[in-house]
Parts: sequence; C-alpha cells; structure tokens
Amino acid sequence: MTSLLRFYPTPGGPVALKGLYLDAPLEPRGFAGPLFVYSDFVVSLDGRIAAAPPGERRQRVPAATANPRDWRLYQELAGHADLLITSGRYLRDLEAGRAQDVLPVSRDQAFADIRRWRQERGMAPQPDVAVVSGSLDFPVPQSLLRQGRRVMAFTAESAPAERVKDREREGARVIKVGEGNVDGGLLCGRLVEAGYRRAYSVTGARVLHTLLAAGRLDTLFLTTVHRLIAGEPFTSLLQGEMLPSPAGFQLSSLYYDAAALDGVGQTFARYDRVPEMSSSVSV
Repeated sequence: MTSLLRFYPTPGGPVALKGLYLDAPLEPRGFAGPLFVYSDFVVSLDGRIAAAPPGERRQRVPAATANPRDWRLYQELAGHADLLITSGRYLRDLEAGRAQDVLPVSRDQAFADIRRWRQERGMAPQPDVAVVSGSLDFPVPQSLLRQGRRVMAFTAESAPAERVKDREREGARVIKVGEGNVDGGLLCGRLVEAGYRRAYSVTGARVLHTLLAAGRLDTLFLTTVHRLIAGEPFTSLLQGEMLPSPAGFQLSSLYYDAAALDGVGQTFARYDRVPEMSSSVSV
C-alpha cells in the first residue's frame, strides 16, 4: 500500500497506510475513563455517509465512497476493540446477505496481521458484539456465537416480551437500558460492569446520536472522500433531535491519501472530544 502525507499535527511524510491506526496509541493522552468509545465513518464531500442506489429504497455506503484503503483502516480500528457496537438493522442486512462483512476483524488473508496483533496482546480472536435495538427485530447470527463471541442486545423497557425471549433463545443476552429508548449512558455503564474497556461503534447515525446525547463518544475517525455524490434522502453522520449542547471535538491528526479512488484522493482525520467535555462512566 502506498504512503500518505501527514498534514497535522506536524506536516510531513511519507507515512505508511498499513499500520497507521493499528500501531498508534488508541486513547488520547490523558484519557482516564474506564471505557473508551470510538467510531469511524466514511463520508463524501457533500456530507453523505449513505445513499440509495437508483431504483432502490434501501440506503447503504455508496460505491462512490467505499474503497479498500479506508476499509483497511476500519479493520485496524476493529483490531483494538474488545467490543463492537452495532444495530439491529446491520444484523438484518447480514442475514439477507447485504452487509459488507460478518463484523470485523475480517478473516481475509489481507488482515492476518491484525488478527496476529490481537493474539500477541492476549486479546480474544474477535471482539464481542453489543446490538442496540429498541424493537429487537433482528436474528442473532449463529456465526458470531460459533466464533466464541459474546452477543448482547441492549434495548428499552418497552421491548416486545416475545422478542426478548426469541433473542435469548438464539443465544443473546438481552439487557434493558432505558424506558422508551436505549440510554447511551446506561448502556456504557453496563459495558463497564461487564469488564469492557474499548468499544468501537461500527453502526450508523442513530446509534452515534444515542452515544453523543449521553456524552459517551470519545473519538471520531472520519474518512472524507473527495467526491460529491448527492442522493435523497440526505443521510449525514448524525440522525436525531438536536443535542442538548454541542459535542465539541478537536482535530488530533490529519492525513492525505492522494492514491485513493484513481487519484481523486481522500483524507483521514481523527477528532477527540475536548477535555472539559470528555465522557466518564460511573458504575
């Protein structure tokens, strides 16, 4: 894989793409919380993380922004995690064969170094999985359980009782955190109680809103593909009511990937929550 140019904090280069996130410290300097929560998105210049192809209604990561170089870094971030946060919709897509992967870390040979990195540090071969779903309308993939991964479903008190029983019969542990909706703070508190220290949110804009509304997102990794794509409806990083107060994040690093997408290029940015607004989870 060709190299990147470092723009920030100190301009320079070249820097290797492979290992960019895997070999770097994950938590920002001074982070002292019991649970580090981070997420990652790829977005177009016009701010879209998802779009429906012509003639379809279901949105997905657009072919115009998805690319193997961003996918490599997505997998590296998964390499650090002891738990992945996903959604019921992703598991429905997985069941229907529409998902990109069974949830990282991928078993492809290209990512063998990430799996080896985890093994050398005494980590489980694959991260456990937390599913955020108010309706519990999804199947529990048996492939996850066969990999030895723990699957937890976080839902609200209003979740249908029959679906609670169904998900438990399929092998998930169902945990209620919130009344009408899943509460991000209670969710993270329960993860701390279960012993998790690094949670990687690999799902969409609504779960990101759940985490931010509770002040429970510490770092955002953002790939910006240098393409304008349009599409309706407009789906951005965040979906939900306006946050009670703005979530402040500061730029921590920025790299330019000139080789991506036939020379169109993309940037890889990392944003850390400003110290005075950093999350802390109490149990």
